[in-house]
Amino acid sequence: MTDLEQYLQTYFDFNQTDLNKVASFFKPEMIQKGGYYLKSGKTCNKLSFIQSGMLRVFVELEYREVTQWISTKGYFIADLSSLVFGNPSRWNIQALADTALYTIDKADYDRLGDFIPKWPVTEKLFIAHCFTTLEDRVFSFLSMTAEQRYNILFENNRELFNQVPLQYIASMLGMTPETISRIRRKQLI
Repeated sequence: MTDLEQYLQTYFDFNQTDLNKVASFFKPEMIQKGGYYLKSGKTCNKLSFIQSGMLRVFVELEYREVTQWISTKGYFIADLSSLVFGNPSRWNIQALADTALYTIDKADYDRLGDFIPKWPVTEKLFIAHCFTTLEDRVFSFLSMTAEQRYNILFENNRELFNQVPLQYIASMLGMTPETISRIRRKQLI
């Protein structure tokens, strides 16, 4: 069973036949470090599962870049708004390391319901999972201190702190690299 199949089985109630059908639509894809999965202004026409590596979701503003998220092994990646509604993407998605993906293109994604009778329910659960993740991020920004946000990210994604430039992590947490340095120094005392 692939990582993708294990993830699908964990989060969604597929029987083995439906699991094999869904997984068969996903094709292997590689993105070299520094390569782009998606550039802002383009339409996202695929959904991918990260088998290995990591992708940074970010926007380039006039004077700085803002990192929205760093996605790692075991997560799906896409600009969901662009994928679902066909809008030009606001986000760039770039590989921070060589990244192996399982990818389904939009046309096949849109046809899954023709092959999997319970796909509408599964898709609803998938979208709800994405929305809940977003709600959790908004909640953390509204209700937690910078130090609390840092600690949660560190506890849940410790590997990021050894593999990702500090300014990306700081931006994702809504703080400056200097703030992260102060938090780290405080915790060492």
